[in-house]
Amino acid sequence: MAQTKALLKAMLLGTAITAAGAALAGHHGDAKHAEVKHAQKIKAPKASAYIISPADGETVGQTFTVKFGLQGMGVAPAGVVREGTGHHHLLIDVDELPALNKPLPSTDQVRHFGGGQTETTLKLKPGKHTLQLILGDHMHVPHKPVIKSKKITVYVK
Repeated sequence: MAQTKALLKAMLLGTAITAAGAALAGHHGDAKHAEVKHAQKIKAPKASAYIISPADGETVGQTFTVKFGLQGMGVAPAGVVREGTGHHHLLIDVDELPALNKPLPSTDQVRHFGGGQTETTLKLKPGKHTLQLILGDHMHVPHKPVIKSKKITVYVK
């Protein structure tokens, strides 16, 4: 319980600090600079995100677990500013990547895992679906260079 409270406090503090910084940048008329500034530069250029399971082409039930993988970086919750870290976003049936220079939208097709989660249970309608991971920084902005998984296809029975 104490760890959960400490984590929540750190997330709120990180969000408040970055929001204040963005507000100041906007106040000085340099919003574009603020947008780019909080996209982290990755020290480990070989960082990669991948989907551990299900496998590409696998047939799954309507409710199934997706396990996220990350190599060359660490996972940290949204709002926590820590170099070399990020958190997962799962793209479901997304044909074209969202804008990569601003926070990823939170929709049914772009799921946020800002708590630092490394897996989720999905419930999808029967049929063919695609899944892809993209890593976001403390403000949900994709890293530069973008760290994304290969897009996989699953068949829901």
